[in-house]
Amino acid sequence: MLLLALPGIAVIITFHYYPLLGNVIAFQDYQPYLGIRESLWSGFDNFKILFNGDPDLLNALKNTLTITALQTVFVFPAPIILALILNSLASNRLRQIVQSVLYLPHFLSWVILVAVFQQVLGGAGLLNNYLRSSGHEALNIIGNADAFKALVTSQVIWKDTGWATILFLAVLAQIDRSLYEAASVDGASKLRQTWHITLSGMRPIIILLFILKLGDSLSVGFEQILLQQPAVGRQASEVLDTFVYNNGVVGGAWGVAAAVGLVKGVIGLLLVLSANKIAHAFGEEGVYKA
Repeated sequence: MLLLALPGIAVIITFHYYPLLGNVIAFQDYQPYLGIRESLWSGFDNFKILFNGDPDLLNALKNTLTITALQTVFVFPAPIILALILNSLASNRLRQIVQSVLYLPHFLSWVILVAVFQQVLGGAGLLNNYLRSSGHEALNIIGNADAFKALVTSQVIWKDTGWATILFLAVLAQIDRSLYEAASVDGASKLRQTWHITLSGMRPIIILLFILKLGDSLSVGFEQILLQQPAVGRQASEVLDTFVYNNGVVGGAWGVAAAVGLVKGVIGLLLVLSANKIAHAFGEEGVYKA
């Protein structure tokens, strides 16, 4: 079993842990043609952008926090609700068919998914063509800066909700059915059974996933947003991940971009550790035991 795990471990080390060493450029005036060894050290100068009120960074932070809040409120509960609905279906065959259909969007890349939304909701998309043919005014959805955050949130729900139900359905399958029978005999309604048995049984995995979500809360979909940024402009769509890309890869401010990315990662780590401590205080196991 350990030998079978080695390829996966090698991938994680190569593409997740080894690149962490590159964060050293956050403390350098990094120049790609000089490399890390030859670039001059700048100390904490690159981190000054975090405290000097840079308007572009503040705008990216505001957009990131807004999208994070929307996804926490609407995206995180969606697979829980969907899992409860699927679990209530009496027919196993119907449940399997519905699950298979709902899983499909997860396997589409963001390039394909964004293209689908543009073909349906874009200025020359199916919806607007239908509205024009019916004598109605076309809707500006894809290029509407005010609707952008709601649009990306709905895209995430459509793409990942079905796939995210797998864990919750697995937990629901492990709940002892005799608990429902006993609750029914005691006169508990379906709503009370859901609250006291179903959600109680799902609570550990919900807390675990919520803590992990906090660690990734400042990353709100780099590829998804970058693909749609030209349509709405950077003022409405710039987030921390695209800020790092636009200032580092595109703008050449590698050290500043690395500093922002490093601080973002540290904040995510602190959020996970803090949330895990709070979970322990309420008697939950969290991500790891104390």
